Amino acid sequence: MGIRKILDDKDPALHKVCRPVEKFDAKLHKLLDDMAQTLEEANGVGLAAPQIGILRRVVIVDTGEGILELVNPELLETDGEQEGPEGCLSVPGRYGLVKRPYYAKVRAQDRDGNWFEAEGEELIGRCFCHELDHLDGILYTQVMERFLTEEELDEMSSDD
Repeated sequence: MGIRKILDDKDPALHKVCRPVEKFDAKLHKLLDDMAQTLEEANGVGLAAPQIGILRRVVIVDTGEGILELVNPELLETDGEQEGPEGCLSVPGRYGLVKRPYYAKVRAQDRDGNWFEAEGEELIGRCFCHELDHLDGILYTQVMERFLTEEELDEMSSDD
């Protein structure tokens, strides 16, 4: 396993549409393992393959309940709305005000090619939508209302 370099938002790779994964092999397993280690090292909640320069439809999410690997994910259903701060490992130190669905349900393949569904509300719903956007070359900075100020972020963190 290895920690990969996370690209910043100026990198053209982050603005490209990713191709589906067709081979479920040792190379994919290594990519998923490296992504997990990279995410842990960066202390993030989600990472998409294009963020490390791999233009494949692969995402991992860890909102505190363990890593969920999503290969060739597709959004099946969304419901409700939430608005809140959103950050990205490719946009370090900046947070934006973003509207996302409150609930999201995805269908994806696991590392061996088996299809499954996953769903979640609040942070999980936000994370699914954010990471799947990466696979289509979309960053949160393109869908946000505006960047948040340090004061606003401080106020939000003191509300918790």
